[in-house]
Amino acid sequence: MFKIGHSHDTHQLTKDQELIIGGVKIDAPFGTIAHSDGDVLVHAITESIIGALGLGDIGTFFPDNDEQYKDINSLELLKIINNIMIEKGYHINNIDCMIFLEKPKLLSHINDMKNNIANVLNIDISQINIKSTRGEKVGPIGLSQAISSEAVVLISND
Repeated sequence: MFKIGHSHDTHQLTKDQELIIGGVKIDAPFGTIAHSDGDVLVHAITESIIGALGLGDIGTFFPDNDEQYKDINSLELLKIINNIMIEKGYHINNIDCMIFLEKPKLLSHINDMKNNIANVLNIDISQINIKSTRGEKVGPIGLSQAISSEAVVLISND
């Protein structure tokens, strides 16, 4: 059986915070406001797996008012959900993602992001696609006030 999950995550950007995307620290004059490390890409992937399994959303598992998740590396959250998926007899076929960020450009970081995610999920990097685009100076993304990410995952139990 095949199942599809989709998710979207957005975080506000501010000075004096780290910008972490796909487990990679990006050199930028701003970062995310978040309870965890604010990794929108990993949050979207994690929640898309939760959705494919029909288990609610990321807040169901990792509430943003629970101190045990304060400043946690989001790859650790992904690892927990991956283990749940495996326990339920599913595996990832592929993941397709989009990151929305005005600047900096992310192309030079995409392979590192894919490697980090593939290592946690124990899949080949060819099963992960990550794209990025700008807001063209329009709206919160284009004005560098926010970062967003979307992810779609296909899982199966074959």
